[in-house]
Amino acid sequence: MPVQFQLVIFAVIAAVVLFQLYNVLGKKVGRQPQEDAKTPALPATGATGPEAQVRVPALDAATMAAAASLRARDPAFDPAKFIEGARQAYETIVRGYASGDRAALKPLLTPAVLESFETGIAARETRGETEQVEFLHPPRADLELASAEGDRAVAKVRFLAEIRSKILLPEGEATPGAPAEPRIEERRTAEHWTFERSLGAADPNWVLARVEPANA
Repeated sequence: MPVQFQLVIFAVIAAVVLFQLYNVLGKKVGRQPQEDAKTPALPATGATGPEAQVRVPALDAATMAAAASLRARDPAFDPAKFIEGARQAYETIVRGYASGDRAALKPLLTPAVLESFETGIAARETRGETEQVEFLHPPRADLELASAEGDRAVAKVRFLAEIRSKILLPEGEATPGAPAEPRIEERRTAEHWTFERSLGAADPNWVLARVEPANA
């Protein structure tokens, strides 16, 4: 067979193969480069700097539904920021109550709650005990309700926490010649904390208005 004729046959076969490949590969299949550009890359293990910061997940539908009533009256209410602030207030108040720090507690509590806390602190002081607490894990905070009641914003948060308490006993209970051994207690708590603030007031801070037990 002449060489020229063989080349023509090979060219025809190559054209058929290329046409079939185009039908398969010429279409957009799988992830495209421009789609990769739109997908944020997760930081590598051990990375540092801004790219290594953990992204805050979007709030779930239940949380947004719980906040809908208050957002209707106060569009500036940010559920994510509120939950984080409530968690920080929870830790501050628990530590402040344990240490008897009335100055730290006063701006964070309503007068009624402050009076109740002061009663507990005074009873502990009468017994000559001091207490230190630590959180074994970051407490969990779930927004269950945020609404407007008249001129007040009210928000209920369910807290779950694991706490270790070190209770220092008075010197009189120590063994003669030996220091008093602290009493260590670990407990899991589940509570509803209700916070409130005045709508439209210059002071945007929330205060704790009620503490109730919750189901674990």
